[in-house]
Amino acid sequence: MDLFTDYFTTEKLAELFPPQRSYDFFEALFGDAEEGAFDILLTYDRYDSTDETLHLTLQLHERPGKCLACNLTYGLPDVFTRHPVINVTGLIKDIDILLGDNFVCEEWKLGTTQQQQSALHSIPLVISVKNVE
Repeated sequence: MDLFTDYFTTEKLAELFPPQRSYDFFEALFGDAEEGAFDILLTYDRYDSTDETLHLTLQLHERPGKCLACNLTYGLPDVFTRHPVINVTGLIKDIDILLGDNFVCEEWKLGTTQQQQSALHSIPLVISVKNVE
Protein backbone atom coordinates (compact mmCIF):
# COMPACT_ATOMS: atom_id res chain seq x y z
CA MET A 1 0.00 0.00 0.00
CA ASP A 2 1.25 3.46 -0.92
CA LEU A 3 1.52 5.68 2.16
CA PHE A 4 1.42 8.88 0.14
CA THR A 5 -1.52 8.48 -2.25
CA ASP A 6 -3.81 10.47 0.06
CA TYR A 7 -1.33 13.36 0.18
CA PHE A 8 -1.12 13.78 -3.59
CA THR A 9 -4.67 14.20 -4.82
CA THR A 10 -5.30 15.88 -8.16
CA GLU A 11 -6.43 19.01 -6.33
CA LYS A 12 -3.37 19.10 -4.05
CA LEU A 13 -1.00 18.58 -6.99
CA ALA A 14 -2.65 21.54 -8.78
CA GLU A 15 -2.12 23.64 -5.64
CA LEU A 16 1.54 22.60 -5.43
CA PHE A 17 2.14 23.34 -9.12
CA PRO A 18 -0.64 25.61 -10.38
CA PRO A 19 -1.48 25.61 -14.11
CA GLN A 20 -0.69 29.33 -14.18
CA ARG A 21 2.97 28.51 -13.58
CA SER A 22 3.29 27.31 -17.21
CA TYR A 23 2.11 30.69 -18.44
CA ASP A 24 4.38 32.53 -16.01
CA PHE A 25 7.34 30.43 -17.17
CA PHE A 26 6.80 31.27 -20.84
CA GLU A 27 6.09 34.90 -20.01
CA ALA A 28 9.49 35.06 -18.29
CA LEU A 29 11.20 33.07 -21.05
CA PHE A 30 9.72 34.67 -24.17
CA GLY A 31 7.94 37.78 -22.93
CA ASP A 32 4.65 36.25 -24.10
CA ALA A 33 2.93 33.36 -22.34
CA GLU A 34 1.16 32.34 -25.56
CA GLU A 35 4.50 31.50 -27.21
CA GLY A 36 4.87 28.39 -25.04
CA ALA A 37 4.48 25.03 -26.74
CA PHE A 38 3.29 23.12 -23.68
CA ASP A 39 1.55 23.22 -20.33
CA ILE A 40 3.18 21.64 -17.28
CA LEU A 41 1.22 19.33 -15.00
CA LEU A 42 2.58 17.79 -11.80
CA THR A 43 1.53 14.17 -11.27
CA TYR A 44 2.21 11.62 -8.55
CA ASP A 45 3.47 8.20 -9.60
CA ARG A 46 4.43 6.21 -6.52
CA TYR A 47 6.40 5.81 -3.32
CA ASP A 48 9.26 3.32 -3.43
CA SER A 49 9.74 1.92 0.07
CA THR A 50 12.95 0.14 -0.98
CA ASP A 51 14.93 3.35 -1.34
CA GLU A 52 12.40 5.65 0.40
CA THR A 53 11.73 7.87 -2.61
CA LEU A 54 8.69 9.68 -3.90
CA HIS A 55 8.31 9.58 -7.67
CA LEU A 56 6.45 12.48 -9.26
CA THR A 57 6.44 13.71 -12.84
CA LEU A 58 6.36 17.06 -14.55
CA GLN A 59 4.24 16.28 -17.60
CA LEU A 60 4.66 18.51 -20.64
CA HIS A 61 1.38 18.59 -22.58
CA GLU A 62 1.52 20.05 -26.07
CA ARG A 63 -0.73 23.07 -26.52
CA PRO A 64 -3.20 23.05 -29.43
CA GLY A 65 -1.57 24.31 -32.60
CA LYS A 66 1.93 24.10 -31.11
CA CYS A 67 4.71 21.59 -31.60
CA LEU A 68 6.33 19.78 -28.70
CA ALA A 69 9.64 19.22 -30.47
CA CYS A 70 11.92 16.69 -28.78
CA ASN A 71 15.00 18.82 -29.25
CA LEU A 72 13.39 21.62 -27.24
CA THR A 73 12.44 19.50 -24.24
CA TYR A 74 15.58 17.45 -23.58
CA GLY A 75 17.44 20.39 -21.99
CA LEU A 76 14.52 21.28 -19.73
CA PRO A 77 15.59 19.35 -16.60
CA ASP A 78 18.62 21.64 -16.27
CA VAL A 79 16.50 24.72 -16.96
CA PHE A 80 13.72 23.64 -14.57
CA THR A 81 16.26 22.86 -11.81
CA ARG A 82 17.34 26.48 -11.58
CA HIS A 83 14.51 28.56 -13.09
CA PRO A 84 12.86 30.78 -10.44
CA VAL A 85 9.36 30.50 -11.91
CA ILE A 86 9.41 26.69 -12.00
CA ASN A 87 11.03 26.84 -8.54
CA VAL A 88 11.61 23.13 -7.90
CA THR A 89 13.32 23.95 -4.59
CA GLY A 90 10.19 25.79 -3.45
CA LEU A 91 8.03 22.90 -4.69
CA ILE A 92 10.08 20.49 -2.56
CA LYS A 93 9.63 22.76 0.48
CA ASP A 94 5.86 22.81 -0.13
CA ILE A 95 5.81 19.01 -0.41
CA ASP A 96 7.79 18.80 2.83
CA ILE A 97 5.14 20.95 4.55
CA LEU A 98 2.37 18.82 3.03
CA LEU A 99 3.90 15.65 4.49
CA GLY A 100 3.69 17.12 7.99
CA ASP A 101 5.78 16.03 10.96
CA ASN A 102 6.12 12.36 10.03
CA PHE A 103 8.34 12.73 6.97
CA VAL A 104 10.99 15.12 5.75
CA CYS A 105 12.13 15.67 2.17
CA GLU A 106 15.85 15.31 1.74
CA GLU A 107 17.59 15.19 -1.64
CA TRP A 108 15.79 15.55 -4.95
CA LYS A 109 16.64 15.31 -8.63
CA LEU A 110 15.02 15.76 -11.99
CA GLY A 111 15.55 12.91 -14.43
CA THR A 112 15.93 13.15 -18.17
CA THR A 113 13.06 14.09 -20.44
CA GLN A 114 11.10 11.11 -21.71
CA GLN A 115 8.81 11.13 -24.73
CA GLN A 116 5.58 9.36 -23.79
CA GLN A 117 3.73 10.35 -26.98
CA SER A 118 4.36 12.98 -29.64
CA ALA A 119 2.20 15.43 -27.67
CA LEU A 120 3.30 14.34 -24.18
CA HIS A 121 6.77 14.39 -22.68
CA SER A 122 7.64 13.93 -19.03
CA ILE A 123 10.41 14.78 -16.60
CA PRO A 124 10.71 12.53 -13.54
CA LEU A 125 11.09 14.18 -10.14
CA VAL A 126 12.50 11.85 -7.48
CA ILE A 127 12.53 12.97 -3.85
CA SER A 128 14.24 11.09 -1.02
CA VAL A 129 12.07 11.16 2.10
CA LYS A 130 12.93 10.18 5.63
CA ASN A 131 10.45 8.92 8.19
CA VAL A 132 11.07 10.93 11.36
CA GLU A 133 8.50 9.19 13.57
